[in-house]
Amino acid sequence: MPTVDSAAALKVIREELGECTRCRLHEGRTHIVFGVGNPHARLMFVGEAPGQDEDEQGLPFVGRAGQLLTKMIESMGLKREDVYIANVLKCRPPGNRPPKPDEAATCEPFLRKQIASINPVVLCALGSSAAQAVLRREDKISAMRGKFFQIDGVTVMPTYHPAYLLRSPSEKKTVWEDLQKIMAVLRKTEK
Repeated sequence: MPTVDSAAALKVIREELGECTRCRLHEGRTHIVFGVGNPHARLMFVGEAPGQDEDEQGLPFVGRAGQLLTKMIESMGLKREDVYIANVLKCRPPGNRPPKPDEAATCEPFLRKQIASINPVVLCALGSSAAQAVLRREDKISAMRGKFFQIDGVTVMPTYHPAYLLRSPSEKKTVWEDLQKIMAVLRKTEK
């Protein structure tokens, strides 16, 4: 297996993305939200798209949902800087609407390259849009969550998005069960 400098690979991907104008979302964005975290992370989180706070700061998951994601990561015994966090879309959709298929398709090559560069043991897809994009499936999140899938050599666990948990706190227990399954896989694969 060739040695890859993940940090350098991510830098090249970000340079290739540039100040993207490949779809109309660039017209309303403040910042591109590429991704952040450990380029050698064993665990990667992928959400659907930046929200207003993320667009303003240029960082993924920094608003209320991001604060909850940080708590989820910490409950797993990790820190934000231990994982890598990205979104399917790199620009905020108007009104925080879900990604349109053409927008997801435009950003998909960059996300796929991010995943390949990091090569996490587990990727946690947060919400329907992220799970559908990562797994190339049309299933609803309720049908996919809690189950492991394999794509491009990476184990993927779809679960509910932290923004959904803010609206439906009773589902936090369900997500905790999913995170425990992820932790079990990470423990089994420790070197």
